[in-house]
Amino acid sequence: MFRFEEPAYLYLLLLLPLLMIFFLYSNYKRRKNIRKFGDPILLAQLMPNVSAYRPKIKFGLVFIAIGLFSLLLARPQFGSKLETVKRKGVEVIIALDISNSMLAQDVQPNRLEKAKRLISRLVDKLDNDKVGMIVFAGDAFTQLPITTDYISAKMFLESINPSLISKQGTAIGEAINLASRSFTPQEGVGRTIIVITDGENHEGGAVEAAKAATEKGIQVNVLGVGMPEGAPIPIEGTNDYRRDSEGNVIITHLNEEMCKEIVKEGKGIYVRVDNTNSAQKVISQEIDKMSKSDVESKVYTDFDEQFQAIAWIILLLLASDILILDRKNPLFKNIHLFSNDKK
Repeated sequence: MFRFEEPAYLYLLLLLPLLMIFFLYSNYKRRKNIRKFGDPILLAQLMPNVSAYRPKIKFGLVFIAIGLFSLLLARPQFGSKLETVKRKGVEVIIALDISNSMLAQDVQPNRLEKAKRLISRLVDKLDNDKVGMIVFAGDAFTQLPITTDYISAKMFLESINPSLISKQGTAIGEAINLASRSFTPQEGVGRTIIVITDGENHEGGAVEAAKAATEKGIQVNVLGVGMPEGAPIPIEGTNDYRRDSEGNVIITHLNEEMCKEIVKEGKGIYVRVDNTNSAQKVISQEIDKMSKSDVESKVYTDFDEQFQAIAWIILLLLASDILILDRKNPLFKNIHLFSNDKK
């Protein structure tokens, strides 16, 4: 496994575009100043020892060296050994509703984005726990298999949007059933499903699925996103809202009654997600109260530093930069003249 021990230094790579812009602007100003003295072609004949390409080569060498230096500071490492370790934790499957109704803006910036930010903070609070993600609308599918890789979890989270599932609807029951099958086979581990939805269950079977999960020892919690009074559903890229077959604007409501029925059978808790961060705190506390058991995880150990090769490349680039002159090498010019005299 490859990783950076100090990834913050990778932000130094942001200096490279600025450095390139500065170099291009300097070249532009230099050419502009040369034109003030006369025809550039004639001036080039008057300065035969001036090279037009060597300054660019030297800049390229320094440019690459700076980029590699930022990688060197970030300390690239390879994991050389894969081990199974045991840590005290639980297994959490998050089932996120990505139906079009989650675009309603009764919570800011909208229900889906609010839910994604909540999940991001929730993942930050996990400690030695495993997490997986399922997305659902008219269908449900696994977005991220259960893992202890929280960085990957947050990366997958960023890519979630309603276009991932073409079939519209809110198949909460299907999502709970899929989540129940997504835990590891390890015995004695605390398991919980966190359903994040506006509760508009169009497919049915959610309560039954929650009951079936409970019978397997899995707790089902629900975070209800939105407001009971509801809000229209924006059409992305326009200033209009979704309408029914009669042309009326569709108002989507948070169905708290459905959410509470699910948690009643799922032996979990229901929390409404509003414009504060209270829901994330409540669900994190609920996870902390769960009985934590030994969770087995495959992790890389004995990471080997890989900066030495980068350091040698940087050294060679800087040495080349020193050896390459801005002007044409007069030695090569003399050799060329000597060969012409022989002829």
